Amino acid sequence: MTHASVRPEADYNRLTPAAQERFDQVMDLADNTADNGEYAALMLAAAALAGLHIPYGAEIRKCACSCYCPALFDPADPDAHVIEESGGFNLGRVQCPTCADRHRETA
Repeated sequence: MTHASVRPEADYNRLTPAAQERFDQVMDLADNTADNGEYAALMLAAAALAGLHIPYGAEIRKCACSCYCPALFDPADPDAHVIEESGGFNLGRVQCPTCADRHRETA
């Protein structure tokens, strides 16, 4: 018997408006920092705001597809899909695994 993998995922829309604002601010800071340690700390902070527990060095993203999916997820998931590379910043546009399966997008 095979067990389905459990993906750590949260719903952005279930965060309070204040938590959404803090999450967005933390992600903006992460996108613009040049310091690896600060980036890792900001990823931990973003995950904590979303109620997710990730190991140091892991990352979190909000689904970037056009359907406005509220998924907050691990962009290293093998089923996630990169829509667009980072282009000089730290955070590229990535679709969550569910959206990538249902309607894969391109830049």
